[in-house]
Amino acid sequence: MNKILMIAWILAGISSFVVPPDMEYLNYIDFHTLGLLFCLMAVMAGLSREGVFGQAAGRLITVVKNSRQMELILVFLCFVFSMLITNDVALITFVPFAIQVLEMADMRKRIVPVVVMQTVAANLGSMFTPIGNPQNLYLYSKSGMTLSAFFKLMLPYTLLAAVMLLGMILLRKCVVLGDLQVRESEKVKNPWKIAIYAMIFLLCLLCVSHLLPVWVVMFVTILAVFMIDRGTFKEIDYSLLLTFAGFFIFIGNMGRISMFCNFLKSILNGNEILTAVISSQVISNVPAALLLSGFTDQWSKLIIGTNLGGLGTMIASMASLISYRFLIAAYPEEKRRYTLHFTVVNLGFLLGFLIAMWSVRSW
Repeated sequence: MNKILMIAWILAGISSFVVPPDMEYLNYIDFHTLGLLFCLMAVMAGLSREGVFGQAAGRLITVVKNSRQMELILVFLCFVFSMLITNDVALITFVPFAIQVLEMADMRKRIVPVVVMQTVAANLGSMFTPIGNPQNLYLYSKSGMTLSAFFKLMLPYTLLAAVMLLGMILLRKCVVLGDLQVRESEKVKNPWKIAIYAMIFLLCLLCVSHLLPVWVVMFVTILAVFMIDRGTFKEIDYSLLLTFAGFFIFIGNMGRISMFCNFLKSILNGNEILTAVISSQVISNVPAALLLSGFTDQWSKLIIGTNLGGLGTMIASMASLISYRFLIAAYPEEKRRYTLHFTVVNLGFLLGFLIAMWSVRSW
C-alpha cells in the first residue's frame, strides 16, 4: 500500500502543476467515503483486538472430519466474512489461522493452494456488499443507487463465485483426518466493548443506506474508541485513507483537463467493464475505481469491472498482498510456487467470469 500511496501523491503533485491549487480542490475530496471507511476500519480493528473473528473460526473448525471439510470452512470463512468485515480484514484474520490449522493437521503441502483460494474467496465475497471493499464503498456512494439495487447487481456474480470456489475444492483430493485439536482462542474479556463496536457498525450500515450523516457516525466512533480502547486507533490503515485523498486530487485535476477527459471517455465508452479489469491489473482495482469514476456515469459496469479486476495479477487487489506477506513470512521457500499458483488460479477465475458474461450476452 505504501507504493500505491506514493504513486497517488506523486500524481497529485504533478497534476497540481497543470491545475494550480484553488478552492475547487475541496470539492475533489469525497469526505463521505473517507469518513465511513475510517469508521468501518476502526470497528473491524476493535473487534479483531477483542478476538471475535478468531474465536468464531476456532469453534467452527473443530467440527471437521476430513481435508475437504477443512478447506471448505477455511475458504468460505473468508468468502462470507469479507462481505461484512472487508476483504483485507478477512485475510488478516483467517490466513494466519489457516496456516496454523494446516500445520497442526500435518498438511503443509496444502497451505499454498488453500491460502490462494482464501485470497480469491475474500476478493470475490467482498464484492457482494457496499462495505465489502473500498472501491465498492466509494462507487456505491458515488452512484447514489439503493442498497437493494446493489445487491441485485452483484448477486449473480457472487453466486457464480461461490459455485466456482466450491467446484475447485470438491475437485481436490479428500483426506480423512484424525482428531484435530485446535488451540481455543482466549475468551472475550470485554463483551461490553463488542456491544459498543456492534452498535457503531449498525450506525455505519445506516450511513451506507443514507439514513444517517457520516459526521454523526464519525463523532460517535472517535468518541467511543477514545473512551474504550485507544489502541484501536493504531490499527487503522491510514495509508489507505491518504491514498484515496491523493487519487481524489489527481482525478479532480485531470477532470479539468479537456484533452485527457476526451481521450479517456473515448476509451471507456462501451468498454467500461473491460477497461476497469485491464487497468486494475496495473494500478489495482481501488485506484482504478477512483480514476475511472471521474469519466463515466456507467456505475453498474464500473462496479462489476473493478470487482472482477481484483482477479489476475497480485497487485490487482491490494488485499492479495496481505496473504502473500503472511505466507512468505512463514514459508519463504514457497515464494515462487505461491506466485505461480496464485497467478494461474486468479487468471482462471477471471477467464471463467469473462466467458460466463460473454455467454449470457450472446444468448
